[in-house]
Amino acid sequence: MTEKPSVLFVCVHNAGRSQMAAAWLTHLAGDRVEVRSAGSAPADQVNPAAVEAMREAGVDLTAARPKVLTPEAVQASDVVVTMGCGDACPVFPGKRYLDWTLDDPAGQGVEAVRPIRDDIRTRVEGLIAEIAPEGAGTSG
Repeated sequence: MTEKPSVLFVCVHNAGRSQMAAAWLTHLAGDRVEVRSAGSAPADQVNPAAVEAMREAGVDLTAARPKVLTPEAVQASDVVVTMGCGDACPVFPGKRYLDWTLDDPAGQGVEAVRPIRDDIRTRVEGLIAEIAPEGAGTSG
């Protein structure tokens, strides 16, 4: 039996993009993927506009809390998706890194966050198809 793939989403504040990406991956892939998110300089709370935008899409982010990025989280992940954290993201050999260029929702209203949310969903769907396609590695 193969272990399920694990993905770590990283942005600076772990309050918007990485939280939405982690929520989408959990929502769309269920228990087929292990999901983590973290920030190099975590905020005090998740961006309220991101929470609202995800609520509109049927995904609850109200319990999410920004977490600090640790080397252990990176080492425990197969795929590390960075979103604008630049050099603050630790790099370990043997990990797969993706850098998603996304607008930063910080300080923006929900109207500005909706297209970011939808862009993230599309990217997450592509990632799931690649690393945890439906029916792969699961048995009855």
